[in-house]
Amino acid sequence: MSGRIGMAGLLVFALTACGGGGTAGATPGTRAAAPPAAPTSPAASPTATAPAGEDTPASTSGASAPSRVPAASGDVRRVLARMSAEEKVGQLFMPLLYGTAAGTVSGENQARYGAQTPAKVIARYHLGGVILFPANIKSVSQVVALTNGLQAASPRVPLIIGTDQENGLVSRMGALMTTFPGASTVGATRDPARARAVAKATGEELRAVGVNLDFAPVADVNVNPDNPVIGRRAYGDEPAKVATMVSAAVKGFGDAGVAATAKHFPGHGDTDVDSHTGLPVIKHTRAQWERIDAPPFRAAIAAGVDAVMSAHIVFPKLDPSGDPATLSKPILTGLLREKLGFKGVISTDALNMEGVRKKYGDGEVAVRAVLAGADLLLMPNDLPKAYDAVLSAVKSGRISRARLDQSVTRLLTLRQARGFLRAAPRASAAEAAGVLRSAEHRRLAARVAREGG
Repeated sequence: MSGRIGMAGLLVFALTACGGGGTAGATPGTRAAAPPAAPTSPAASPTATAPAGEDTPASTSGASAPSRVPAASGDVRRVLARMSAEEKVGQLFMPLLYGTAAGTVSGENQARYGAQTPAKVIARYHLGGVILFPANIKSVSQVVALTNGLQAASPRVPLIIGTDQENGLVSRMGALMTTFPGASTVGATRDPARARAVAKATGEELRAVGVNLDFAPVADVNVNPDNPVIGRRAYGDEPAKVATMVSAAVKGFGDAGVAATAKHFPGHGDTDVDSHTGLPVIKHTRAQWERIDAPPFRAAIAAGVDAVMSAHIVFPKLDPSGDPATLSKPILTGLLREKLGFKGVISTDALNMEGVRKKYGDGEVAVRAVLAGADLLLMPNDLPKAYDAVLSAVKSGRISRARLDQSVTRLLTLRQARGFLRAAPRASAAEAAGVLRSAEHRRLAARVAREGG
């Protein structure tokens, strides 16, 4: 199948959600719009109740493990109850789709997914989400039409539409949005109010064009000067400062009504290998992890972060199996769920990265990620194979129906917390023009660049 995909498509697909591939922006485009109506609970952390028959948590600590999923609302339970197994499995996936409109006919979509247009791919796989990349972006009015069209293709459950807008080196929407300084510059101000303001403004601009989840902030502590993949994407090399900035950024995204994602758990800051092309090994002891890597994630959870993204790294002192964290139940369930008490959505980093594909095939990687505790399967290398593998695992009982319901419940609850469970908000190009690159946002960007320079 890959032999039918053009070089441009391969290059775009290689720029994964971890942020590899350097800057992801294009030429500046038109300005864009005011966000839709405020969500029902902008700062709320996703919470939901464990579905009946939930698997018993596999605790890795001596303390009794907290519930993996808190009480689901009636609305969440009703949506869950009307879904088939096929629809539930589709909710776990967030691929990159090709085209600048929901109806764009693309050979890339046909080759990869067996359907020509983004709308048809969404319908075929009952997708829960879509991630946007620079190749999907041309202008404000075009992106608004794209996100509205994608939502229209998913009438039963509104889509989670995500992107990587960290600012700085990783700015997928940079062609349209205010050029805010990256995390290292924001961190250099040592002012959490600046981190919150930048995240809020970023979230406002994303929401104005129909994006409801940002794969930011980076919660890694960049303690290795040779780190080829994190570097200036982190707020710094001091755990306490990074934790304070991450907490502030999470609250800023919440202020804007956009879901935030802390990444890359359990901490990608001390590696000299890029997980896009290899499998890094972090040699921190458990005590070092507690002191260096854990504080920003604890702070993000305390601030109500909606999602946490896993890292494709091996961390032998946290799990001696040799599997990357994305496929590790001791790390995702034992540490993140049980020890840190996180009840929101766990997203994988992009599943097309070599760091997660070294040991298992594309179908098995998706199944193992779910068994480890992941809820959102980002950019599988082979969506048809991954979807079929997860569905087969559910039908065979390898992934229990209760385990599948846990993930779908969390994903639905995220939507509810951000105000788009019952209906998808429609973006407006006219309103967006008053938000993107507004004078206020440009002044903020200049002030932070000056203070952190």
